[in-house]
Amino acid sequence: MPFSGKATYTAGSTLPEIAEDVSDLVSITSPFETPLLDALGDPVRPARSTVHEWLEDSLLPNTATVGTNTFTDAVNQTTFIVTDASIFRVGDQIRAEELTEVMLVTAINTGTNVLTVVRGYGATTKQALDSDMNLRIFGNAAIEGADADAARFRVRGRRSNFTQIFSATVEVSGSELAVKQLGVADELDYQKQQRTRELLRDLENSVINGRAATSNPEGTSTVRRTMRGIVASLTSNQFVPGVNGFSEGDALTEDLLNEALRRIWSGSAGNVDLIVVGGPEKRAINQFVAATRQFTPQSTSYRDMVSTYESDFGVCRIALSRWVPAGAVLLLDSSRIDVMPLAGRSFQYKPLAVTGDKESGQIVGEYTVELRNEAAHGMIQF
Repeated sequence: MPFSGKATYTAGSTLPEIAEDVSDLVSITSPFETPLLDALGDPVRPARSTVHEWLEDSLLPNTATVGTNTFTDAVNQTTFIVTDASIFRVGDQIRAEELTEVMLVTAINTGTNVLTVVRGYGATTKQALDSDMNLRIFGNAAIEGADADAARFRVRGRRSNFTQIFSATVEVSGSELAVKQLGVADELDYQKQQRTRELLRDLENSVINGRAATSNPEGTSTVRRTMRGIVASLTSNQFVPGVNGFSEGDALTEDLLNEALRRIWSGSAGNVDLIVVGGPEKRAINQFVAATRQFTPQSTSYRDMVSTYESDFGVCRIALSRWVPAGAVLLLDSSRIDVMPLAGRSFQYKPLAVTGDKESGQIVGEYTVELRNEAAHGMIQF
């Protein structure tokens, strides 16, 4: 038998007799977390100018690459082009990383970048050379009693980045401040918190993806001054599957990740300890352990997550960020990255002059990213 007494729905859709029930809680759905900034931590010093500069140095290089050659006899040919012949000296013992044959440099033409060598030096077995092989100098013996060679050195380089201003305006009417709010004790303070979360989100996005203007990067009355982010800064170690000898593949695999880490380790003193990825690439990393994943009957959790990746070339934390470009994997040495404010310009609230029945102010901060020795970092891009 249906209910025939008075019910909450008796008054219709307007429900005039029922008191309004509003939870004393405001929920937020928009993402505002900053995993990369959290992983990097606070910088040890602030920037002192809108053009932030730092010095970098490097050892004399001991590697070069076999250039584009037409090998008529790849096993016996004694002259070939390299990418930079100036790093070699007569008497250098060299070896292609992919081969066991040792060669002795006997002549160098820096104008044409051509080396002349003795093949199969020291009773090693001659092997076929090919373009794009990496050559490594591993010995240069001096002749007893010889005069000193000409001094060689590297000139320190000055690197720079621009600071970027982040700002948001807060404005609340006098009436809004006076009325009783649902879920908010102080509307002005709440708006400050919301705008700060947005600016922190924008800061992380800019640290990853920011680009400096091609003209007037220092800014003008119409051109905003913007920082150069991590993606735009990485030029030495960009790994694209199937390009420059990097393995083929259309998805991230452990072999591809290890190959990239090995190449960075081989060419720098860096220690990649932070891998920053988006959602699809994080799922691909989780699949590294899919074959060995186990589920025990007494467990109530089914885990499918890799938060730390330990390889022969470093122990890496995995940071999942929404702002990493699709198909990109950032391989970073966190000890060589600082996100720093301009001195006295970290995020802060500045009240604005009262011009009516309202409270208004501006949240402003000015930051830049210092990415040192970019060859110590890398990026895989699908």
